[in-house]
Amino acid sequence: MNPERVFQVLVGPHVSEKAAIVADAANQYVFKVAVDATKPEIKKAVEQLFKVKVENVTTMKVKGKMKRNRYGFSTKPTWKKAYVSVQPGQDIDFTTAD
Repeated sequence: MNPERVFQVLVGPHVSEKAAIVADAANQYVFKVAVDATKPEIKKAVEQLFKVKVENVTTMKVKGKMKRNRYGFSTKPTWKKAYVSVQPGQDIDFTTAD
């Protein structure tokens, strides 16, 4: 995979309370990814960037919310998140990426 595409596929980690619970319980990590990213691309990008072995990738599109402002209504952008399962005994450290 092209090194530039790795950083286009993975936008960043999604940090939330639910993501922390899933990381502890099921050894899964949650990432914000590009809307056009596929599961094999996400798997390769995580394996290359964090040097771990990925078991499974589950994706989900999050529909943008409708917000009201002084000009009427606007819609926040739709984005995609990926739940990435890594092999037992491995973990991802978001502070360092080789």
